[in-house]
Amino acid sequence: MFLGFRGTSLCEKAISKQLIEVNTVNFRDFTEDKHNRVDDYPFGGGAGMLLMPQPLFSCFEALETKYAQKRTRNIYMSPAGQTLTQQKAEELSGFEVVNILCGHYEGVDQRVLDHLIDEEISIGDYVLTGGELPAMVLMDCVMRYVPGVLSNDESVSEESFSEGLLEYPQYTRPSSFRGMDVPEVLLSGHHKNIAAWNREEALKKTFERRPDLLEKAELTKQDKKLLSKLKNNLDI
Repeated sequence: MFLGFRGTSLCEKAISKQLIEVNTVNFRDFTEDKHNRVDDYPFGGGAGMLLMPQPLFSCFEALETKYAQKRTRNIYMSPAGQTLTQQKAEELSGFEVVNILCGHYEGVDQRVLDHLIDEEISIGDYVLTGGELPAMVLMDCVMRYVPGVLSNDESVSEESFSEGLLEYPQYTRPSSFRGMDVPEVLLSGHHKNIAAWNREEALKKTFERRPDLLEKAELTKQDKKLLSKLKNNLDI
């Protein structure tokens, strides 16, 4: 599943520049079971199978030895975890090694979570077959903060959620298309007015679509004044 991810787009470029490494480890290689099993039925009954502790403990111990001198974070992708945010991605980019456990079946033995995993992360309130897709989402999000991965270092700070707001509307040529015109302020060349327009539109978009984000966003007095006006208009 990771072959396509590693061989395309941003990830491929980052690997080719030796800015990041993406390594996959099959914990089945660490099983001591004669049938090469990594899962078993849960005690107390219940549907599905659980990943057994032995292969995972042996796998993580091997990784710990390999990266003994590096600052490491062990992640388990789980709907029970903290929801992934831009801030969390930036935080994780500060680690030299991020080991991501991709669960399968009905999950993993609790002892694995208690003793091997530093934190659980979710990409949303839904269930997937395994943790591979969520892991790729996390990896893609984190690698954007690695210096040199993006061609424009400013683009990370200007993306949606970086300041707690959704991104403002953007336009490209032609300035007029089928009767739809680009806002005049964006054609003015007046950088201060453009910045003010961008901020105002970002606030409006966030207020209309994700008002929950405003609770944690860093807002200026001018931002709060505009939001108050938007709320008053809504009340009317």
